[in-house]
Amino acid sequence: MSQASRFPNPMQRPYAGHGQQNYMGSMPGPPQQRPNFSPAPHMTGGPMPGQPPRFPGGQYPHNPHGGRSAIPTALQHALESKKRPHMDKNMQQANRNKKKPRIADKILSQKIRQLVPESQAYMDLLAFERKLDATIQRKKLDIQEALKRPMKQKRKLRIFISNTFNPGRQDADGGEETGPWWELRVEGRLLDENAEGSKPKQKFSTFFKSLVIELDKELYGPDNHLVEWHRTAKTNETDGFQVKRAGDQNVKCTVLLMLDYNPLKYKLDHRLARLLGIHTESRPQIINALWQYIKQHKLQDPNEREFVNCDKFLAQIFDMPRLKFAELPARLHSLLMAPDPIVINHTIVVEGPDAAKKAAAYDVEIEIDDPNKAQMNAFMMPSKSQQEIAANEAKIYDTVEQINSLKTSREFYLSFSENPQEFITNWLISQSRDLKTMTDVVGQPEEERRAEFYYNANIQEGVSRYFYNKVNERKDEIEKHLGFKN
Repeated sequence: MSQASRFPNPMQRPYAGHGQQNYMGSMPGPPQQRPNFSPAPHMTGGPMPGQPPRFPGGQYPHNPHGGRSAIPTALQHALESKKRPHMDKNMQQANRNKKKPRIADKILSQKIRQLVPESQAYMDLLAFERKLDATIQRKKLDIQEALKRPMKQKRKLRIFISNTFNPGRQDADGGEETGPWWELRVEGRLLDENAEGSKPKQKFSTFFKSLVIELDKELYGPDNHLVEWHRTAKTNETDGFQVKRAGDQNVKCTVLLMLDYNPLKYKLDHRLARLLGIHTESRPQIINALWQYIKQHKLQDPNEREFVNCDKFLAQIFDMPRLKFAELPARLHSLLMAPDPIVINHTIVVEGPDAAKKAAAYDVEIEIDDPNKAQMNAFMMPSKSQQEIAANEAKIYDTVEQINSLKTSREFYLSFSENPQEFITNWLISQSRDLKTMTDVVGQPEEERRAEFYYNANIQEGVSRYFYNKVNERKDEIEKHLGFKN
């Protein structure tokens, strides 16, 4: 009799699934049983392994959202809240273990290149990209090293000093009379400044740290003969300076301009300047020049490398025959002074035919920041194009991954189409091996289910050894209990 004829009602057939709640929920009374059939626990109302127990009456609690819920809502939330930290930890661990893209992940395999000959063009582009990336990286390293050093450019600053004279006049109505006065102007600009294009021009005061105009003390007295300007944090830059005073006599004046060095520069002691061949320089450059002198004249102690054996010139300058390298910066401090200002002697002419306006020009060599430094800094900063490149790189990785996945699928179906029987056999063996690895199963459970496994000579020997050891253990216990053995 077939299964269908023995159970005409489909609802009475024993279910071999994961529990009877799928079909017994609407059946009154106990489930129907086959004769001489011992029902499984899940068919007698007992819980399935891994499933929650039934509630009184054999029914699961009603779920207000529809259907039947295996767990009350409050209990379900409590279980989910306990599981959530573990899930969050697992997600964090998965993010940490996420494989970072590598250059090798963008390479197409040889099989794909054989299947798609056009992919060779992609490989050529990939090789060119590697060369270009290496060149850009090398240039970035060069730029980083260059930015660590002061990048200066020597330029000519033309300083214009002019004065105007006003003889004074009396109002036509017989009002107040104004006496003669003169006005001195100090201005300047960089030569070839127009060649820099659209770059904004630097104001004249940005090149200097201070400016002092010293007038004739005999004419203007000790309290009014100095005009000073010093840079502060709140200084407003200007294109020039002007001084206005009363007088109708020629005035000798001295203009002192202190350049604003960045980094700071120092004037060397005349003895050290003559020895090193430099007059005014920054502290790192002075120390480097001194080290070159020590190395050239082999003054470093061969036994104690941290000491310098001074020659007669250094001994005269530092006033000691021997000193440590670490002492050099402190010893140099007393030998460095503030740099000399630029001194311009000018005469304010207020007499003669040219008294109305008199001008003179002076050229001074200064150092300014290299304009290429701003471009280098901009090149090193991340830009929008680099973000686009990174996004395209991610797309390439995803595309290559999809291509590899499609290749695997193609090989899978191609192997199945060539020999289905052998393919399925090998596939089942592989899946069984993977399942064994995933579940940490010890031994060979599939082979152990068959009787042929136990007819193996190794199994027979193992069983004999097992029983022999057990008999000896039992024998020892009995002899010890009877007192034959201590």
